[in-house]
Amino acid sequence: MTRYLDPDRAQFDAFKRLDRDTELNMLNLVQFNDLANYPGDHELARDGLTGAQAYALYGQETAAILEKVGGSIVWSANFELTLIGPSDEVWDAMFIARYPNAHAFLAMVSDPDYQRHVVHRQAAVKTSRLIRTQNAGAKDQFA
Repeated sequence: MTRYLDPDRAQFDAFKRLDRDTELNMLNLVQFNDLANYPGDHELARDGLTGAQAYALYGQETAAILEKVGGSIVWSANFELTLIGPSDEVWDAMFIARYPNAHAFLAMVSDPDYQRHVVHRQAAVKTSRLIRTQNAGAKDQFA
């Protein structure tokens, strides 16, 4: 299985080329490691945390940073079943984070406090999808 944890350079460059001034929603799909995989020298490396516990730490430690840049979690759900698509993609966490614009997202991921705490996400995640979206409005979507 290919592990998708962080954007590669081409993906991040493509993200930065898109309009930075419009509101955006980031769809997050996350599979957790059974056990968190911290670097060997990290203080939590030998604590035996699960991936879910490490991801919870990530959420707790970065919630204030998300709020500081004007972002919020606007939707979350529990995965049940993939009806169309790969049956092996089972998600432990699914949510949408809304940002006022791409500048806010970039400010969050470059914040020194965020960068210090992202180790929890990296230890927790087996694979993930982070999909940038713009709200199209339900009534306009299929007109």
